[in-house]
Amino acid sequence: MTGAATLGAAAVIGAALGSFLNVCITRMPAGDSVVRPRSRCPACGATIRWRDNLPVLSWLLLRRRCRDCGVRISWRYPAIEVATALVWGGMVWAYGASPTALAGAALFTLLIGIAVIDARHYIIPDELSLGGCAAGLALSALPGSTTPLAAVAGAALGFALLYLVGWLGEKALRKPALGGGDMKMMAMVGAFLGPGGALLTIFLGALAGSIVFGPVALRTGRPVPFGTFLSLGAALAFLFGDSLFDWYLRSAALGPAATLPPDVAAALR
Repeated sequence: MTGAATLGAAAVIGAALGSFLNVCITRMPAGDSVVRPRSRCPACGATIRWRDNLPVLSWLLLRRRCRDCGVRISWRYPAIEVATALVWGGMVWAYGASPTALAGAALFTLLIGIAVIDARHYIIPDELSLGGCAAGLALSALPGSTTPLAAVAGAALGFALLYLVGWLGEKALRKPALGGGDMKMMAMVGAFLGPGGALLTIFLGALAGSIVFGPVALRTGRPVPFGTFLSLGAALAFLFGDSLFDWYLRSAALGPAATLPPDVAAALR
Protein backbone atom coordinates (compact mmCIF):
# COMPACT_ATOMS: atom_id res chain seq x y z
CA MET A 1 0.00 0.00 0.00
CA THR A 2 1.30 3.48 -0.85
CA GLY A 3 2.47 5.44 2.17
CA ALA A 4 0.90 8.65 3.38
CA ALA A 5 4.09 10.61 2.67
CA THR A 6 4.06 9.52 -0.99
CA LEU A 7 0.39 10.37 -1.35
CA GLY A 8 0.95 13.74 0.28
CA ALA A 9 3.91 14.49 -1.96
CA ALA A 10 1.85 13.58 -5.04
CA ALA A 11 -0.98 15.84 -3.90
CA VAL A 12 1.43 18.75 -3.30
CA ILE A 13 2.90 18.29 -6.79
CA GLY A 14 -0.62 18.23 -8.18
CA ALA A 15 -1.59 21.42 -6.36
CA ALA A 16 1.54 23.19 -7.66
CA LEU A 17 0.77 22.06 -11.20
CA GLY A 18 -2.81 23.21 -10.69
CA SER A 19 -1.52 26.66 -9.83
CA PHE A 20 0.46 26.71 -13.08
CA LEU A 21 -2.57 25.34 -14.92
CA ASN A 22 -4.52 28.39 -13.74
CA VAL A 23 -1.91 30.57 -15.43
CA CYS A 24 -2.30 28.54 -18.64
CA ILE A 25 -6.09 28.80 -18.52
CA THR A 26 -5.89 32.57 -18.09
CA ARG A 27 -3.14 33.37 -20.59
CA MET A 28 -3.17 30.77 -23.34
CA PRO A 29 -6.51 31.83 -24.90
CA ALA A 30 -5.11 35.34 -25.29
CA GLY A 31 -1.85 34.09 -26.79
CA ASP A 32 0.17 35.43 -23.85
CA SER A 33 3.31 33.86 -22.40
CA VAL A 34 2.74 31.57 -19.43
CA VAL A 35 6.21 32.41 -18.08
CA ARG A 36 6.41 36.22 -18.17
CA PRO A 37 5.39 38.51 -16.62
CA ARG A 38 4.88 37.27 -13.09
CA SER A 39 1.32 36.65 -11.93
CA ARG A 40 -0.64 39.86 -11.41
CA CYS A 41 -4.02 40.79 -10.01
CA PRO A 42 -6.38 41.12 -13.00
CA ALA A 43 -8.16 44.05 -11.30
CA CYS A 44 -5.35 46.32 -10.09
CA GLY A 45 -2.32 44.89 -11.89
CA ALA A 46 -0.28 44.46 -8.71
CA THR A 47 2.36 41.73 -8.85
CA ILE A 48 1.31 38.80 -6.67
CA ARG A 49 3.88 38.10 -3.94
CA TRP A 50 5.21 34.57 -3.56
CA ARG A 51 3.51 34.17 -0.20
CA ASP A 52 0.19 35.10 -1.79
CA ASN A 53 0.66 32.53 -4.56
CA LEU A 54 0.66 29.33 -2.51
CA PRO A 55 -1.93 26.88 -3.88
CA VAL A 56 -5.24 27.00 -1.99
CA LEU A 57 -3.60 28.16 1.26
CA SER A 58 -3.03 31.76 0.12
CA TRP A 59 -6.61 32.00 -1.15
CA LEU A 60 -7.87 31.01 2.30
CA LEU A 61 -5.45 33.24 4.22
CA LEU A 62 -6.31 36.25 2.05
CA ARG A 63 -10.01 35.52 2.61
CA ARG A 64 -10.55 35.30 -1.14
CA ARG A 65 -9.42 38.87 -1.79
CA CYS A 66 -6.44 40.60 -3.39
CA ARG A 67 -4.07 41.95 -0.74
CA ASP A 68 -3.64 45.25 -2.64
CA CYS A 69 -7.08 46.20 -3.94
CA GLY A 70 -9.45 43.91 -2.06
CA VAL A 71 -11.17 42.55 -5.17
CA ARG A 72 -12.49 39.03 -4.76
CA ILE A 73 -10.35 36.22 -6.17
CA SER A 74 -12.38 33.75 -8.20
CA TRP A 75 -13.15 30.36 -6.65
CA ARG A 76 -11.91 28.83 -9.91
CA TYR A 77 -8.28 29.14 -8.82
CA PRO A 78 -8.44 26.99 -5.67
CA ALA A 79 -10.96 24.64 -7.31
CA ILE A 80 -8.49 23.74 -10.08
CA GLU A 81 -5.64 23.45 -7.58
CA VAL A 82 -7.69 21.09 -5.42
CA ALA A 83 -8.81 19.10 -8.47
CA THR A 84 -5.27 18.53 -9.70
CA ALA A 85 -4.09 17.70 -6.19
CA LEU A 86 -6.82 15.06 -5.96
CA VAL A 87 -5.91 13.74 -9.41
CA TRP A 88 -2.22 13.26 -8.58
CA GLY A 89 -2.90 11.89 -5.12
CA GLY A 90 -5.69 9.67 -6.41
CA MET A 91 -3.57 8.22 -9.21
CA VAL A 92 -0.79 7.31 -6.80
CA TRP A 93 -3.34 5.84 -4.39
CA ALA A 94 -4.90 3.72 -7.15
CA TYR A 95 -1.78 2.67 -9.08
CA GLY A 96 1.12 3.29 -6.71
CA ALA A 97 4.21 5.27 -7.69
CA SER A 98 4.15 3.80 -11.19
CA PRO A 99 4.26 4.83 -14.87
CA THR A 100 0.50 4.23 -15.03
CA ALA A 101 -0.06 6.75 -12.24
CA LEU A 102 2.23 9.27 -13.92
CA ALA A 103 0.51 8.85 -17.29
CA GLY A 104 -2.95 9.10 -15.73
CA ALA A 105 -2.06 12.18 -13.69
CA ALA A 106 -0.52 13.91 -16.71
CA LEU A 107 -3.53 13.08 -18.89
CA PHE A 108 -6.08 14.27 -16.34
CA THR A 109 -4.15 17.51 -15.73
CA LEU A 110 -4.23 18.23 -19.47
CA LEU A 111 -7.92 17.33 -19.64
CA ILE A 112 -8.79 19.76 -16.84
CA GLY A 113 -7.05 22.60 -18.67
CA ILE A 114 -8.65 21.74 -22.01
CA ALA A 115 -12.13 21.32 -20.52
CA VAL A 116 -12.08 24.70 -18.77
CA ILE A 117 -10.55 26.65 -21.69
CA ASP A 118 -12.88 25.13 -24.27
CA ALA A 119 -15.94 25.75 -22.09
CA ARG A 120 -14.97 29.42 -21.66
CA HIS A 121 -13.44 30.29 -25.03
CA TYR A 122 -14.28 27.52 -27.52
CA ILE A 123 -10.61 26.92 -28.29
CA ILE A 124 -8.09 24.22 -27.42
CA PRO A 125 -4.52 25.56 -27.28
CA ASP A 126 -1.94 23.62 -29.27
CA GLU A 127 0.37 23.79 -26.26
CA LEU A 128 -2.01 21.43 -24.44
CA SER A 129 -3.16 19.22 -27.33
CA LEU A 130 0.05 18.82 -29.36
CA GLY A 131 2.27 19.16 -26.31
CA GLY A 132 0.12 16.56 -24.57
CA CYS A 133 0.36 14.28 -27.59
CA ALA A 134 4.14 14.44 -27.40
CA ALA A 135 3.98 13.68 -23.67
CA GLY A 136 1.70 10.70 -24.26
CA LEU A 137 4.01 9.27 -26.90
CA ALA A 138 7.03 9.76 -24.63
CA LEU A 139 5.33 8.15 -21.63
CA SER A 140 4.35 5.13 -23.74
CA ALA A 141 8.02 4.10 -23.66
CA LEU A 142 7.76 3.47 -19.91
CA PRO A 143 6.92 -0.08 -18.75
CA GLY A 144 3.36 -0.72 -17.66
CA SER A 145 1.94 2.11 -19.75
CA THR A 146 0.40 2.13 -23.23
CA THR A 147 2.85 0.56 -25.68
CA PRO A 148 4.57 2.86 -28.20
CA LEU A 149 2.81 1.11 -31.09
CA ALA A 150 -0.60 1.53 -29.46
CA ALA A 151 0.18 5.16 -28.65
CA VAL A 152 1.08 5.97 -32.26
CA ALA A 153 -1.93 4.04 -33.59
CA GLY A 154 -4.22 5.73 -31.06
CA ALA A 155 -2.95 9.20 -31.93
CA ALA A 156 -3.41 8.56 -35.66
CA LEU A 157 -6.86 7.01 -35.22
CA GLY A 158 -8.12 9.71 -32.86
CA PHE A 159 -7.09 12.49 -35.23
CA ALA A 160 -8.32 10.67 -38.36
CA LEU A 161 -11.73 9.85 -36.94
CA LEU A 162 -12.50 13.39 -35.91
CA TYR A 163 -11.08 14.72 -39.17
CA LEU A 164 -13.48 12.41 -41.04
CA VAL A 165 -16.43 13.42 -38.85
CA GLY A 166 -15.60 17.09 -39.35
CA TRP A 167 -15.25 16.66 -43.12
CA LEU A 168 -18.56 14.81 -43.43
CA GLY A 169 -20.28 17.32 -41.16
CA GLU A 170 -19.00 20.24 -43.20
CA LYS A 171 -20.25 18.61 -46.41
CA ALA A 172 -23.67 17.98 -44.89
CA LEU A 173 -24.11 21.30 -43.08
CA ARG A 174 -22.16 23.49 -45.52
CA LYS A 175 -20.27 25.03 -42.64
CA PRO A 176 -17.43 23.92 -40.33
CA ALA A 177 -18.68 21.16 -38.04
CA LEU A 178 -15.59 20.61 -35.87
CA GLY A 179 -12.58 22.70 -35.01
CA GLY A 180 -9.02 21.63 -35.62
CA GLY A 181 -8.40 21.81 -31.89
CA ASP A 182 -10.79 18.90 -31.28
CA MET A 183 -8.91 16.78 -33.82
CA LYS A 184 -5.51 17.56 -32.30
CA MET A 185 -6.91 16.90 -28.85
CA MET A 186 -8.02 13.44 -29.94
CA ALA A 187 -4.50 12.74 -31.18
CA MET A 188 -3.37 13.51 -27.63
CA VAL A 189 -6.03 11.27 -26.08
CA GLY A 190 -5.14 8.43 -28.46
CA ALA A 191 -1.46 8.75 -27.54
CA PHE A 192 -2.36 8.17 -23.90
CA LEU A 193 -5.19 5.65 -24.27
CA GLY A 194 -4.52 3.79 -27.50
CA PRO A 195 -6.99 3.05 -30.35
CA GLY A 196 -9.71 1.55 -28.16
CA GLY A 197 -9.53 4.42 -25.70
CA ALA A 198 -9.76 6.93 -28.54
CA LEU A 199 -12.89 5.24 -29.93
CA LEU A 200 -14.50 5.07 -26.51
CA THR A 201 -13.63 8.71 -25.78
CA ILE A 202 -15.34 9.91 -28.95
CA PHE A 203 -18.45 7.82 -28.23
CA LEU A 204 -18.73 8.92 -24.59
CA GLY A 205 -17.91 12.55 -25.40
CA ALA A 206 -20.54 12.71 -28.14
CA LEU A 207 -23.09 11.03 -25.88
CA ALA A 208 -22.41 13.37 -22.95
CA GLY A 209 -22.39 16.45 -25.19
CA SER A 210 -25.73 15.48 -26.76
CA ILE A 211 -27.41 14.80 -23.43
CA VAL A 212 -25.95 17.64 -21.36
CA PHE A 213 -25.46 20.47 -23.86
CA GLY A 214 -27.62 19.40 -26.79
CA PRO A 215 -30.83 21.00 -25.45
CA VAL A 216 -28.93 24.23 -24.68
CA ALA A 217 -27.49 24.31 -28.20
CA LEU A 218 -30.92 23.80 -29.76
CA ARG A 219 -32.50 26.52 -27.62
CA THR A 220 -29.77 29.15 -27.84
CA GLY A 221 -27.84 28.27 -30.99
CA ARG A 222 -24.58 28.11 -29.05
CA PRO A 223 -22.12 25.53 -30.38
CA VAL A 224 -21.22 22.59 -28.19
CA PRO A 225 -17.78 22.95 -26.53
CA PHE A 226 -16.90 19.48 -27.75
CA GLY A 227 -13.45 19.49 -26.18
CA THR A 228 -15.03 19.78 -22.74
CA PHE A 229 -17.11 16.67 -23.30
CA LEU A 230 -14.26 14.80 -24.99
CA SER A 231 -12.29 15.51 -21.80
CA LEU A 232 -15.04 13.85 -19.78
CA GLY A 233 -15.12 10.93 -22.20
CA ALA A 234 -11.34 10.49 -22.00
CA ALA A 235 -11.42 10.50 -18.20
CA LEU A 236 -14.13 7.82 -18.18
CA ALA A 237 -12.27 5.80 -20.82
CA PHE A 238 -9.10 5.83 -18.70
CA LEU A 239 -10.90 4.82 -15.52
CA PHE A 240 -13.47 2.36 -16.86
CA GLY A 241 -12.41 1.50 -20.41
CA ASP A 242 -11.65 -2.19 -19.88
CA SER A 243 -14.83 -2.69 -17.83
CA LEU A 244 -16.96 -0.99 -20.47
CA PHE A 245 -15.47 -3.11 -23.26
CA ASP A 246 -16.08 -6.27 -21.20
CA TRP A 247 -19.65 -5.19 -20.47
CA TYR A 248 -20.32 -4.55 -24.15
CA LEU A 249 -18.98 -7.95 -25.21
CA ARG A 250 -20.97 -9.77 -22.53
CA SER A 251 -24.28 -7.99 -22.91
CA ALA A 252 -24.45 -7.02 -26.57
CA ALA A 253 -22.00 -8.86 -28.75
CA LEU A 254 -21.03 -12.32 -27.56
CA GLY A 255 -23.40 -13.17 -24.74
CA PRO A 256 -23.04 -13.38 -20.95
CA ALA A 257 -20.03 -15.73 -21.02
CA ALA A 258 -17.85 -13.42 -23.10
CA THR A 259 -14.87 -11.58 -21.66
CA LEU A 260 -12.29 -9.34 -23.22
CA PRO A 261 -9.19 -11.47 -24.03
CA PRO A 262 -5.98 -10.06 -22.59
CA ASP A 263 -4.34 -9.78 -25.99
CA VAL A 264 -7.34 -7.89 -27.37
CA ALA A 265 -7.37 -5.55 -24.38
CA ALA A 266 -3.65 -4.89 -24.87
CA ALA A 267 -4.16 -4.15 -28.55
CA LEU A 268 -7.01 -1.75 -27.84
CA ARG A 269 -4.89 0.12 -25.31
